[in-house]
Amino acid sequence: MKRSCFVLSVLLIAAARTPAQTPPNPDVRPRIAAPVATPTPTTIVKPRPNVPAEQPNDSGPARGAQLGTRTEVVPKVAGPAGIARRPEPLPAASLLMSPAVILTRISEAERLLKSRPQLASLTVPQIDFVTLAALDHLSGRVHLITLAKDTFLTKGAEVTMTSSLGTLLSVRVVRANGVNTAVAVFDAQGRSLVPLVVQYPIEKGGVFREMAYYTSAHPALLSPDLSRAGRAYIHRMMNLAAQRLREKGTFISPQIVDVAERLCLVEHVDHDRFRLENRIALFDEIYSLYALNEPNTYRYSVSFAGAGGMVQMIPWAYNLVRQRHPAVGLTPDFVVGMRNHVNALQAMLLYMQDTWNDLAANEDVQYALSARLATQTELLAAGYNSNAARLPLYIRRGGAAWRTLIPRETQIYLQIYKTLDAIVPQKPHVALTVPDGRQKPRA
Repeated sequence: MKRSCFVLSVLLIAAARTPAQTPPNPDVRPRIAAPVATPTPTTIVKPRPNVPAEQPNDSGPARGAQLGTRTEVVPKVAGPAGIARRPEPLPAASLLMSPAVILTRISEAERLLKSRPQLASLTVPQIDFVTLAALDHLSGRVHLITLAKDTFLTKGAEVTMTSSLGTLLSVRVVRANGVNTAVAVFDAQGRSLVPLVVQYPIEKGGVFREMAYYTSAHPALLSPDLSRAGRAYIHRMMNLAAQRLREKGTFISPQIVDVAERLCLVEHVDHDRFRLENRIALFDEIYSLYALNEPNTYRYSVSFAGAGGMVQMIPWAYNLVRQRHPAVGLTPDFVVGMRNHVNALQAMLLYMQDTWNDLAANEDVQYALSARLATQTELLAAGYNSNAARLPLYIRRGGAAWRTLIPRETQIYLQIYKTLDAIVPQKPHVALTVPDGRQKPRA
């Protein structure tokens, strides 16, 4: 009896300590609570790389002046598990805007920038600050953001500032390249704004020279329509330049006009980016730059050798063309002449036609063309990028391997041209005979 009571007591205690079992409910799923991290502000210091002024992206023999090394504080936000992260901006609605609308908004932003009081030191504008105009596409309002030029020229730098309309905005530098610096602008909710134009003081030796207003190929602006508009702009300007020359009695071969039109893009392709990035996107970016700035595109682009503007011609070559073709009436001042696209393209076409006339008269070049060791296109492109007078020597020494003897930079230049020719269609220029017997180039 005592033993039975003892066993019953043990069973009762065990039952009390064991939780009651209930059949599982198929409609209820177990839920695990995830840890919630509390955001805490942190900062990291980003080194400022040497950044050249806006330039032809390694297409010429040299680059612009280098700036010194600095540091920039970039705000970060701590994410889950203490991992620092940066909120990515949400896509902008800029694709809804046509190129014509974008150009209209750029003009409005430029007028706004010019109408505001300028930061000045005594009687001249401050050279250490730039001001960005960015469009909030939803509200239609334009925000102005003034930041230090050193920050603006630091790739990867990010600052958060209050805009002229009292809104907290962040600016991230995507690519640093003088007036052609590309940025991303977004608000506290991560919505992207559309950068329209930068007000950038141009200085030389610490002395203010002029105020530049320029639009880079910001990611929020890019679209297929914008790229097509840039290609159309180059085509129109090339036609106009060839027509002006024809009216002055100088005929340019349509094949040379075709090559020259391609070179207006090839000259501005960065060789490192060509090797490492999506090439179609890179070409579209440059075409978009032409659409966004039209006659001012590459206005401030100067290489180490002094090659300037859209066509990246050096002063020596420009002066030679002027001496050989005085009847054309090219602008005497080199800087002014390079900033005028039609004038610069006329000089480019004349230089290329003269170069081809000299090459075509050479026996080594004639043999290379007849034996299909070289084409007119690649000889023209190589001659524009390097010393054309040395091409016959390379052909004589190298034969079919003459391309291995040209400078490495020119080899990459030809690769860029070949890639562009393969993936981007171009409307060819043709020569038509008009009733009076003259020939007129027309697209």
